[in-house]
Parts: sequence; C-alpha cells; structure tokens
Amino acid sequence: MPHPKTQTNESRYPSPVRIALLALTLLVFGCAPSAPPHWVEGGAPLVIPAAHWNRGEATAIDVRPNGEVLEDGHLVFTIDRVGRVVDSDNEPVAMLFPDGRVVGTDDRLLGQVGVSNASPPGSGTAWLSVAPNGEVIYFDADGSRAPGGVWSGCNGPALRTCTFLTHIVALRSYVRRESGIAIGVGVGVGVGVGY
Repeated sequence: MPHPKTQTNESRYPSPVRIALLALTLLVFGCAPSAPPHWVEGGAPLVIPAAHWNRGEATAIDVRPNGEVLEDGHLVFTIDRVGRVVDSDNEPVAMLFPDGRVVGTDDRLLGQVGVSNASPPGSGTAWLSVAPNGEVIYFDADGSRAPGGVWSGCNGPALRTCTFLTHIVALRSYVRRESGIAIGVGVGVGVGVGY
C-alpha cells in the first residue's frame, strides 16, 4: 500500500477525469491536418534545379537540387520531383497535381499553377507569372503589374517548378500580410486566402 501522502497516477484522478483527459489528448493529437489527397503517389512531375530568386529588397530564395528551399540560408520548405511540398518539420504543406491544381492540407484548393503563371485560390485570373528569362511579375486584381525579382536557373522544364515555388511563397506572404502574423508555410495556408 502506498504511503498516504504518495498517490499513484491511478488514484490521483477519478476514472471519469482520466477518461476525459485521454479523450482530450486524442482530440488534440488526432486533429492534425490531413495530407493532400494522393500524397503517397505524388502529383505533377517536376525538375528540381539549383536556382536563385533575387527578390530585390526582399530576402533571396535559393533552391538546391535536393529540393531544399532556403530563405536567407534557412530551410523554409522542401519540394520533391512529384510536386509535394513539406515544411521545415517535414509536414505536408501542398501538392501540385498534373492538371495544375495546388491542393493543401485537408483538401484545400490553393490555386492553379501552369508552366509560367499561377492563380490564387478562388480565381481563374493569374496573380503572378515567371517569364522564360526568370522575371517575376505580380498582377493586382485591377490588372496593374509589380516586379517580383528575377529567377536564375529556371530554364526549360524547371520553369514550372520555379512558378510553383513563387506561388507557394506568394501564398505565404499573402497570409502574413492579411493576418499581420508571421507564420510558417504550412500553417493556415488556404484559410481565408482570397483574391
């Protein structure tokens, strides 16, 4: 028999409280966002280049041939040859499908990506383009244009990869700007993102 001042875990909480704590624990850990559909099979085939995006006054983005995407030398996310993007914790963020759809966690549509242009969620109108020379152009809803820097290393079939990465970064920047909160790529992308 335990000392009267020493309680075991079983006697510390009555049975209904233990059950409620177990249920709460399962709820918290069981509600992680689900990976995009067909995650295991992958999506659109991509060429992963060694590339650099000079974004002018914004921090540069570098892509390594192993798919690591770095911002100011820090891993932001990783992309693979079948269109999957994971965050720095290796958690699913989004996947590019062969038809151009970008789908995030919990089956959220995050827009469309072509070879050299992309549109935001809920719009068929491009919000950015990456020209064959690497020049990035952003488009406002009224059609006005803004420069977004220049990619190098995105030649030929790698152009779609750089367009996809530009789209993912644009989504992240949009969520930060709209919410006023600095968040990671995988947190909240697709929630409230509109054009």
